[in-house]
Amino acid sequence: MAKAKHDPLFELIHSLNKTEKRHFRLFVNKSRSSDDVKFIKLFDAMDTLKLYDDQKILAKVPSIKKAQLSNQKANLYKQILSSLRQYHLHQNIDIQLRELLDHAKVLYNKGFYQQALKMLDRTKTVARQQKQFTMVLEVLEFEKLIEAQFITRSGEHRAATLTQEVNEITQIISSGHTLSNLTLHLYSLFLQRGYAKNEEEFRSIEHFFKEKLPKVDVQNLKFYEALYYHQAHVWYNKIVQHFPNAYRHSLAWVNLFKADENMAQKQSVHFIKGYGNLLGALFQLQYYSKFCEVLEEVEVLSRNEKIVQDLNTEILIFKFFYISKINKYFMEGNFSDGVAFIPEVLNKLDQYKSKIDPERVLIFYYKIASLYFGNAQYRKAIYYLNLIINFKDVQLREDIHCFARILNLIAHFEDGQDYMLEYQIKSTFQFIGRMNDQQAVQKEIIHFLKKTGKITPGQLKDELSQVYERLLQLSDNLYERRPFFYLDILSYLESRIQNRPVQEIIKEKFKKLR
Repeated sequence: MAKAKHDPLFELIHSLNKTEKRHFRLFVNKSRSSDDVKFIKLFDAMDTLKLYDDQKILAKVPSIKKAQLSNQKANLYKQILSSLRQYHLHQNIDIQLRELLDHAKVLYNKGFYQQALKMLDRTKTVARQQKQFTMVLEVLEFEKLIEAQFITRSGEHRAATLTQEVNEITQIISSGHTLSNLTLHLYSLFLQRGYAKNEEEFRSIEHFFKEKLPKVDVQNLKFYEALYYHQAHVWYNKIVQHFPNAYRHSLAWVNLFKADENMAQKQSVHFIKGYGNLLGALFQLQYYSKFCEVLEEVEVLSRNEKIVQDLNTEILIFKFFYISKINKYFMEGNFSDGVAFIPEVLNKLDQYKSKIDPERVLIFYYKIASLYFGNAQYRKAIYYLNLIINFKDVQLREDIHCFARILNLIAHFEDGQDYMLEYQIKSTFQFIGRMNDQQAVQKEIIHFLKKTGKITPGQLKDELSQVYERLLQLSDNLYERRPFFYLDILSYLESRIQNRPVQEIIKEKFKKLR
């Protein structure tokens, strides 16, 4: 028996809302052929099942034989997509433009060249207004084809105009592609490694960025060029830990969309991602008042149906909004309320589990584990850290994997699981060695934990104070400060030295910060 998650048609049917289902039935019932009746029966049968089951489907639709099921499902899948395309036509400018271009081709094939050119003019005008420059270029190439074959309204002037338009649009597209390629490469680097961890990585990423960044006139960039320009700078500055610049470019990214409501609706994914990166930069800067201000904007945005248009944008805003709400608890040192928020987070994660990328799930687990750790619920923290440690793809966010293991060591130490500590230390040391992640901070923590079995209770406070002083010096070193983004180890050590909950220590720091 195939599970629901392994059947694309079953998933597609269960993703439809009531109006989409009603539209599909109307769409199919227009012709009412015998095959369409089978489509409806197959659709209804799959819609009523909670889990995909071939045998139950065949029992519900006896007119479909077992040998026919595969073909019937393939046809039904195409019919649903055609119905959805028609249903969402007026909400999606890309589909509308493609339809106009299709109409122009039909007219061209029929020999109505002037009508085809009028249709192309209309398509090009709308595409320019919507900043769909790739579509504009496709229209221009079609116009060139017609003008080269048939004497319509042209002559020398028309040829020169078309050539000028093509050159202009090609330049815009080329610049946009160069910047978007750079953005994608930087994003991939961050997904794999996280923040730069040593001078060699800093120098390498700086050289790569300066070499690949095209020379542009920032004041005269078109919308998409400006968008990718700021995105590339956001990812570069995140990797090299220059958070003031990451903040400035994230803010410019968001303001691009605020200045153009039409683009905010048309490219809502990019708009939401801009807000996500803006909140991330403010969290790293510990700019609490501005962070809260932007978080409120995102909460309002989450209820805006013009922006949150579908499941894709709904999930996207959940990821950034909920991570940021957790980050707010960290800034405040409010771990008890943060722990109370966890069930809501887990419920949402379960609701969207098949749609959320593994990288984001790892981040959620690490944040949840950190909340439990801050609230002195060490076994709960260990449970979620083990979900990361046992994750198969350790190449995805190597940084999260490394620091999950470090935090896991400290959680075992705090929970009194000394019998597990020696094995955990050895395993962690080997892992960070393979990942080439042996920075001074990790070495200091592991070295201290190795000694704990030989330290008397009377010596512990002095040992913790020495570790604290050494780590405090490292926290100001550009090439060694990276671990402090993942672990507030200094606050933890202060709480141990002063024999007070870590929550109290962070709350005091938060009051001074404000």
